Amino acid sequence: MKTPHRLNICAFAAIVVCCGLVCVSAQQTQSAQQPGPQQKQGDKDKPGGAKQDNTDPGQIKQVTVNVRLPVTVTDKGNRFVVDLKKADFEIAEDKTPQTIVSFLPQSNVPLDLAVLMDTSNSVKPKLNFEKDASYSFLETMLGSRQDRALFATFDSQVELHQDFTDRLDLLTKAIDKVKAQGGTRMYDAIYGICEEKMMASTSLGRRRAMVVITDGADTESERELKEVIDIAQRSETPVYVISTESGGIFGVQAGLGGRKENKDLKRLAEETGGRAFFTADMNELKERLAGIARELRSQYLIAYEPTNGNYDGKFRQVEVKLPNHKDLRIRTKKGYMAVPPRATGARQ
Repeated sequence: MKTPHRLNICAFAAIVVCCGLVCVSAQQTQSAQQPGPQQKQGDKDKPGGAKQDNTDPGQIKQVTVNVRLPVTVTDKGNRFVVDLKKADFEIAEDKTPQTIVSFLPQSNVPLDLAVLMDTSNSVKPKLNFEKDASYSFLETMLGSRQDRALFATFDSQVELHQDFTDRLDLLTKAIDKVKAQGGTRMYDAIYGICEEKMMASTSLGRRRAMVVITDGADTESERELKEVIDIAQRSETPVYVISTESGGIFGVQAGLGGRKENKDLKRLAEETGGRAFFTADMNELKERLAGIARELRSQYLIAYEPTNGNYDGKFRQVEVKLPNHKDLRIRTKKGYMAVPPRATGARQ
């Protein structure tokens, strides 16, 4: 009599278990069909870190962690002013006041410096001068072990000879080996180094700068001036350009200041917060580089978190003012394109 009762209980238990398995399977299937929680994009410790909200697919809404501005201040005598305080500065983005979240003298922030040298055929008479000047410049800039530099060249190819290092001997060895050949892919070189090297260093709490030594116009690049300015602004890399077009041991070519190529170089420098120099004599090259070294040691690094958190792909104009020091001159980048971090490498 007990056996049938036991069987009935076992049968009932089996039915319950089966039903439970069916429910669990249904729940798992339903969960698999539902999208999981989105991974948070961006971080204060990642390049272009940002927080992303859930918005319509057609609109990307993100909050930039911050925009960093290397700022140079000079007086009427073109002397660097290095004793200003955070309270002296005001920042506006698209004419909207912004709050400064970080303020540091540049000397307190480690530097990542990119030196790009034109090695096209046309620089053969000047190459030794350029090498000597680069040695002296890097020796000056790498006085602190926290600073690093890389060395790249551009002709018909763009080549990274030495990645970021604080060892002057490695950089010197790399410079020694270069030879002049081919055409000029200057814009491709600047774009590539900004995208692959300067963008990557944004996560390290470092500042960036680039020095380009060239003798003339770009002849073979796929990238255009606008794209180069855009990537330099977004990677927070002021570009300092030294054009040796008007110099050389075979004489001085005068009257080149109004050339379109030189105007483009000046625009590239000014819109990224750097400067453009046009040498009349190759012996001035070391002096120009020494001036850039002094400037990089005399800047401020100012950061703000934009009140406009939408990555809409539009240009944001940035203005820095010293309301109580109207006699001083300010130089920094003029703005940036509000492009999502994941689109950094894409053409505009």
